Amino acid sequence: MTTGVRRRMGVDERRQQLIGVALELFSHRSPDDVSIDEIAAAAGISRPLVYHYFPGKQSLYEAALRRAADELAGRFMEPHEGPLGARLLRVMGRFFDFVDEHGPGFSALMRGGPAVGSSTANAMIDEVRNAAYLQILAHLGVQHPPARLELVVRSWVSLAESTALIWLDGRRIPRGELELQLVHDFAALAAVSAAYDPEMAAIVLPMLADEPADGPFGELVDRLAALLPLVPAPRVG
Repeated sequence: MTTGVRRRMGVDERRQQLIGVALELFSHRSPDDVSIDEIAAAAGISRPLVYHYFPGKQSLYEAALRRAADELAGRFMEPHEGPLGARLLRVMGRFFDFVDEHGPGFSALMRGGPAVGSSTANAMIDEVRNAAYLQILAHLGVQHPPARLELVVRSWVSLAESTALIWLDGRRIPRGELELQLVHDFAALAAVSAAYDPEMAAIVLPMLADEPADGPFGELVDRLAALLPLVPAPRVG
C-alpha cells in the first residue's frame, strides 16, 4: 500500500492554485461571503500560508478576477467567417456558458459590493467591456466607428450584461431564447440607427444583405412580419 505524500509547490504554482480555488468558490457564492479560512481549507493549506502568497482577500480576489476577466473577454473572440448573425449567436452561447458557470461571482462582480469596489477591479470590468466592443467592431470590419455605431455596440454590450444579471435571478426565461433575442436586439439597434443616419445605413445594409433567410437575422424579419397584421392602423384626424 502506498502512502500519499503532499507535494511541495513552487511559488507561482501555489499562487495559481489559490487563484483557481478562490475562483471556484466565488463562482458559487458572492466573494463577500467567502472567507480566507475557507479558501485555505479548500486549498489544503493553513490560513497564514494564504497570506504568505497574498496580502489579503482583496488581492486574492483581484487575481481571481483577472483570470475570470481574461476568460470572459476570450468568450467574445470568434473567427470572422460566415454570416454575422450566426457568429453573434455563438458568442452569446459562450458568454452565457460563463455566466452559468460563475453565476454568483459574475453577479457580485457586475453589481458591485465591498469586495469588488476597488479601482483595480472596476478597471478590469471595463477592460472586458471594451474587449467585447472591439471584437464586435472587428466583425463589422470597422476600424474607425462613427458615433452612432459606437453607441449601438456599447449599448448592446451593456444590454447583454444586464440581461445576464436578470436571467441569473431565477432563470425564468430559457437561456437559448435569451441568446437568440440578444442577437435580434443587436440587429434591431443597428437597423433603427441606420434609419436615422446614412453613414450607419452604409454599414448596416451590406451586413443584412449577407444574412441567409434561415439565419438569426432572417428569423427576426419573420417574427416582425408576423406582428404586422396585429398592429392597429393609425387613427386619422
